[in-house]
Amino acid sequence: MGGVAFLVDFGLLFVLHDLVHIDLVIATPVAFFTSFALTFVMQRAITFQTGAGWGSSAVKYTALVIFNAFATTAVVTGIDALGWPWAVGKGIAVASTTVWNYFGYRYWIFPPARSE
Repeated sequence: MGGVAFLVDFGLLFVLHDLVHIDLVIATPVAFFTSFALTFVMQRAITFQTGAGWGSSAVKYTALVIFNAFATTAVVTGIDALGWPWAVGKGIAVASTTVWNYFGYRYWIFPPARSE
């Protein structure tokens, strides 16, 4: 799903900015939030097929995205402050968020339906 999110984000940003000539300050968040919403729906409906409520899942998903943004920023800037290339920090951040996102999605955001 992450690859799809990237393609939607990047592709929509290209269309909005380069083809439609919308300023980056508007086109960038529109593309990001569109890919964010699409990814949420795909994770919920396809990957995890949860019975959890839409509202609670959306709030938790948003909270995880915000946490990931801060964690990624901390790791990338921390690695850079140590004198290592920022790309190393980005790689560590992506690997870390991928692991904890799976568990967050599976057991917190999109938990399996409870057996009766």
